[in-house]
Amino acid sequence: MRRLAACVLAVAAVLLSLLVAPAAQAKPKAPPAPLQYVALGDSYSAASGVLPPDPTAPPQCLRSIRNYPNVIAAQIGATLTDVTCGGADTGDFAGSQYPGVAPQLEALGQGTQLVTMTIGGNDSSVFINSILSCGVAGLSTLGKGSPCKDKYGDSYKNTVLTTTYPALVQALTDVRARIPEDAEVAILGYPWILPKEKGCFDKMPVAEGDVPYLRDLQATLNDVVRRAAAETGAVYVDLSQVSEGRDACQPIGTRWVEPVLQGTNPVIVHPNALGEAGMAARTMEVLGLGEKPRRR
Repeated sequence: MRRLAACVLAVAAVLLSLLVAPAAQAKPKAPPAPLQYVALGDSYSAASGVLPPDPTAPPQCLRSIRNYPNVIAAQIGATLTDVTCGGADTGDFAGSQYPGVAPQLEALGQGTQLVTMTIGGNDSSVFINSILSCGVAGLSTLGKGSPCKDKYGDSYKNTVLTTTYPALVQALTDVRARIPEDAEVAILGYPWILPKEKGCFDKMPVAEGDVPYLRDLQATLNDVVRRAAAETGAVYVDLSQVSEGRDACQPIGTRWVEPVLQGTNPVIVHPNALGEAGMAARTMEVLGLGEKPRRR
């Protein structure tokens, strides 16, 4: 009997230890570390002209705390390093844009997990020059005809195809070389500035016939951004559908991009706060941010 009792007690002790051990060994899980997010890019990423400005940014960069990187970081709880700067082109990734402003690539490192950007629109000054040139041409004809297309033809598009495209590939390649293999790189297209046709001469001084001309130029720019992303393994964030009907000709509260005249942004032909929020939402949708655990 004593032996039986001893055996029973031994078995009970073993069972008790098995039941208690997991509880004793269990430790609370530490919360996941914040995603290390670096924002690169130009004025469409910096939200130049949108108030309030970022007090930590170089004054020349006209960076806003309401730009899409800040919106994304706030939504997903990421740690953001924002080096976006108005007027940046692909050359400012590896070189200093202004005295005392470090090359944007220096913000990247082996701890980087996510990189976003808009870039390419300022390369060779093609895009801004086309807007300005077509605006002047449109005023000269009071909005009639297609004076810009008649004067410049395919010259702008050819520059985008032959100069901007390889520069984008090089810039994205340089980004990839500085970050871990499993880090995600996303490059956004540019939201529509003009509608498909007709335009709005009271807000955007572009001749009616030049509206589809400039729209086609922007489509070409966005396509080389898409192609450069595909060639370098980056994610392309296509804004063409979500920004349709939100161009600079639309009323306040609908438009994502402010017009030359009658606008609310001192930096004309740039996204407003609504546009930046829309760009953030589309980027998070494409990348699945906030829907699933991020890669580490």
